[in-house]
Order: sequence, then C-alpha cells, then structure tokens
Amino acid sequence: MTTQRVPGFKPSISGLHFGNLFPHAPVLRIPLPPFGCLPVGDAAGGLCGGMIFAARDYYEAGLSPPVNTAPPPQGSPLFNYLVRRLFASFNLPDGPIKYFAWMNLPDRDRPGARGVVWRTVRREWPRVRADLEGGKLSPLGLVRVHSANPWQLGKNHQVLAYGYDLEETSGRLTILVYDPNHPDRDDVAITLNLGHRGLQSLPIYSTGAPLRAFFRTRYSRYGPYLTG
Repeated sequence: MTTQRVPGFKPSISGLHFGNLFPHAPVLRIPLPPFGCLPVGDAAGGLCGGMIFAARDYYEAGLSPPVNTAPPPQGSPLFNYLVRRLFASFNLPDGPIKYFAWMNLPDRDRPGARGVVWRTVRREWPRVRADLEGGKLSPLGLVRVHSANPWQLGKNHQVLAYGYDLEETSGRLTILVYDPNHPDRDDVAITLNLGHRGLQSLPIYSTGAPLRAFFRTRYSRYGPYLTG
C-alpha cells in the first residue's frame, strides 16, 4: 500500500467550516452607470471553486480558515473573497471549455475518441499524484453529467485532493478530498482502479453523488481574506 498525505491538512481542521449553501443572490454586481448595477450569476448555484481555492490559500499561508459555521452573507468581505476565488477557479476561458468538452465525450474509448475514464486515469491522475507527492493540495474539477447542453455546466463540481491510498497489486486508488458540500468531513473520497479493467468502470464518489471523471485544475495563488 502506498499512502500519501499533504502534511497537516484535514477538511475538519483546514477546510471551511460552513457548507456550500447560499441563498439566491447575484455573485457579482457590475456597475453600469447610469442604469445601476448588472447582476451576474447566482450564489445558490454554489461557490465550490472559490471555497476550495480559499482553503488552499489559507493552508499555504499557514493560517487557519475562518471559524464561521454559517455561510457569509452576500456583500460581506468573506463572501466577496470567495467570489473572487470562484472566478479564479474557472480559469477563464479554458476552464468552462474543458468541462463542456468532457461533458460531450463518451465514458469509455470509442473509435476516434478517448473516453473520459481513460483521460482521468492516464492523463489527469499522474498530474494530481505529482501535486500530492510534492506536498501540494490539488484542485479537481468533477465531471458529473453527460450532456451537449451548456446550461448543464453548473451541475459539475470542484473539490480539493489532499491525499491518496494506492493498493499497488490490485490498482485500487482512493483519493481523499475536501468537498465544500460536506464541511468538516474527513471521509469523502473518490475511488477508481488504475488497471486495464478500471478503464471500463466509472470512478465512485463516497457520498453517492454522480461522477463520470475528474481533471486537475490550475490553481493561482492569492492572499487569503483575514478576519479581524
């Protein structure tokens, strides 16, 4: 068994202690004189990307996350910080393009197209593994739907990998993740098989949520929001 953990990181300690549950409200208001402000987005769709980037920000700064157990209200400094990090997590314009491309790919290989399972196991997992073995948290984009409808993009999700367990003989891999939808839980994980037979099976998410594939997303560092 090969076991790897990012030193000192556990969701119950290092993750944000509130859930990814926000009321309907614009995530951003763009001033548009003389007409007022143009609302953009809906916080009820979640700020998962901003939350995992914030968790990594705090960890890399050697700071504990805010003690808040309730989501911050719209317009508060912490809310605005999460929104800023959410947009960073999109890696515009490439991020949404990659999500949409993977949403349209088959699960498994077919003539002329590699499936998302192969891409996850052969391309993305080595990148995630390199992060974790280098002591770095690794942000993951979870592809949850198979659809050609771009309005389904919001059904995908983002989590933060902080460790893995690999059974070398069987190829069974368990990736431990901080999931903003499940605050303070240290038992959330993605399980898949790295062997040839594993290319025929979708990854399994421990919460029971749907999961087709994942890819490593690009993190850009930013100073964390400081309370007080």
